[in-house]
Amino acid sequence: MRAASLAFVVAACFAGGAAAQDLGTTCNLASTYDLTVRPEGLAFDRADVAPRSVRMHDGNLTTDGSAVSLRPDEQDRVALFESQVRTLLPKVKALASDGVDIAARAVRQEAATAAPGAASSGELDQALNSRVADIKRRIAASQSTKDWQEDAMREYAQEIVSDIMPILTQDVGGEAMQLAMNGDLQGAAALRDRVAGVSNGAQERVAAKVTAALRPRVQALCPQVRQLGELQSGLHDASGRPLVLLESGN
Repeated sequence: MRAASLAFVVAACFAGGAAAQDLGTTCNLASTYDLTVRPEGLAFDRADVAPRSVRMHDGNLTTDGSAVSLRPDEQDRVALFESQVRTLLPKVKALASDGVDIAARAVRQEAATAAPGAASSGELDQALNSRVADIKRRIAASQSTKDWQEDAMREYAQEIVSDIMPILTQDVGGEAMQLAMNGDLQGAAALRDRVAGVSNGAQERVAAKVTAALRPRVQALCPQVRQLGELQSGLHDASGRPLVLLESGN
């Protein structure tokens, strides 16, 4: 049956949609670092290419465990960089959380078109709402960008699939089986075509809804993101190399 295919597309929709309005893409600045915001400072980490570890707090800068000597004006810029990041964090988390909500509603619409019985029974809503609430709690509690970037959204999507897959399989499979047992092979075939029709293009439709809803809010944050790029200009790591926490997409 095509319920498994539908569930896979639901996962792709959720992951793609929730990550569609990425600050880096929209504002033309991105980072190769994972950022963790702690009370004791900002922590930037990546697996390769030095500096692998960058720490900022109260105008102090450390790279790969070595303190960087800073002029007073550079200390001011480091302090302002940290302050700006702390101001941006709740706004970015709110975008991720709202993106999850929007994507989930759109996914429900797609799934309900192919499996109306599951939607009308309330099982689909219950499973989806419970999982979405859990994901949003994790995003709210998180202090690391790793928890709301695209890879994380894909993991969240797989959790949703594990919840809704049995519901979709039971609904679509049961309906098709009943049609076939009643001799309505044409109806069973039409059901398969309906599910396939929902699956085709579903990811693009969900992503488009999230993008349209969040674009103005993402664009509104771009000046603050670009200011971070300006603040890092001229800063160096402990070895004298330019410090590039944010990179232009050009």
